[in-house]
Amino acid sequence: MDKGIPNKLFFKIGEVCEITDTQPYVLRYWESEFPALAPAKNSSGQRIYRRKDIETVLRIKQLLYDEGFTIAGAKKRLESEASGKGATEDPASTQPAAAAPTDERTRTVLLEVKDQLREILTLMDKGAKKVH
Repeated sequence: MDKGIPNKLFFKIGEVCEITDTQPYVLRYWESEFPALAPAKNSSGQRIYRRKDIETVLRIKQLLYDEGFTIAGAKKRLESEASGKGATEDPASTQPAAAAPTDERTRTVLLEVKDQLREILTLMDKGAKKVH
């Protein structure tokens, strides 16, 4: 993402992959999922991306990989940004779907729950062996 977008009108899919550090199959999948990403096709059927398309790819990548959004969440965020409602929307509806716990207390509690669940599984295994 630090490479910058060259000053050209059109880009082939290989160039977009290089600029955005993504694979062609990922771009094709995102095209099917995100209406905002719709590159034109030339007479031979090859995808021709414009600067706006590359900026959209970079934004999708940021939402999915850096901010932890799901496809559905990223789709909603892009739609709200396109309609200009990004800043006024309910923040809870645009938060990443499964953000990792960041505070130490939450982490400690989750580790305790994990240990307790392991103990329960151990007890269940012992009970199952006695029955058989």
